[in-house]
Amino acid sequence: MFMSILSGLIVSVDAFFIGLSLGLQKRCKFLYLAIINVFLFGLCILGFLIAGRVYEYIPFEPDYIVGFAFISLGLWYILHYFITKYIRSRKNDTEGEEITSLKTLIPVGLVMSGEAMLITMGITFIFGIYSTFAIPITVALAHFGYSSLSFFLARTKYVKRIPPVISQVISGLALITYGLMALFVEIGM
Repeated sequence: MFMSILSGLIVSVDAFFIGLSLGLQKRCKFLYLAIINVFLFGLCILGFLIAGRVYEYIPFEPDYIVGFAFISLGLWYILHYFITKYIRSRKNDTEGEEITSLKTLIPVGLVMSGEAMLITMGITFIFGIYSTFAIPITVALAHFGYSSLSFFLARTKYVKRIPPVISQVISGLALITYGLMALFVEIGM
């Protein structure tokens, strides 16, 4: 059980960078992050319940699903940032990174919540019959803790100097790294 909790804490670190990227946007409020994390908590519980039922019906190792899903999410997160930045530059958007709208927050919230659900399912698959309800709770609380901490850090004068692209790319790379780790564990590297 200790290893499943530790896994939930480790693989939720990407939430730190998501909170950082939201905190760097001046008009983003902590309430938005809290709402995202409430939705995320529900999806973590749903992911745990689904994974427990589905595990025995998957004809191949579920680490492949987890690995490719995280690689896809990480790539999408990075590409989404650069595509929206390109669209803003084409529209001569002078505020650029400062704009926080539902068009931005909803995809970020969905990606963060879907990724947390996949983390929960992945850890549940890995630990199989030894999985406990501590897994979704740990993943959800770790996401909330990491993203809240970085959100408030982003409001300090030292962190405000970090370009938003760094947090977006690091968050995407964290997801890709977790996906590669799941694939490498399965392949036996």
